[in-house]
Amino acid sequence: MPTTYIPQNSTPLQEKFINYIMLDGKKTIARKIFADTLKELANTGSKDPIQVFERAIENIKPNMEVRPKRIGGGVYQIPIEVTPKRQLMLAFRWILLAARDKKGSPIYKRLAQELLDAANQTGTAMKKKEDTHKMAAANKAFAHYARF
Repeated sequence: MPTTYIPQNSTPLQEKFINYIMLDGKKTIARKIFADTLKELANTGSKDPIQVFERAIENIKPNMEVRPKRIGGGVYQIPIEVTPKRQLMLAFRWILLAARDKKGSPIYKRLAQELLDAANQTGTAMKKKEDTHKMAAANKAFAHYARF
């Protein structure tokens, strides 16, 4: 049985991301995917794959989003600020969704590519963040309804 590199001192951010990778309670598989992703990032020329991972998460976190609110007879899209906890959740979700939507290669390679793209402020997850911000900016006229 081949041994894999598992980081012994992972941060809470990395552990949370591993939990998001995990499907059906298979945490050892999720840890292996994350470790392989870090190895793949190191192979692509990144000096510090952990730093690339953290920069990618930081770049993807959204500041604003829209929430539907029913006022009178209509439903308005109201822009609101995103809490730090939700920012993290959305960043993880968008990166994993973008990696899982790509087909043709192992998940760790797709995830490494998406993290690299996010660190460079490109890619599918970054587009999702930009779309969310554009939507919030377009509906800025309804911001005064947020207090109701």
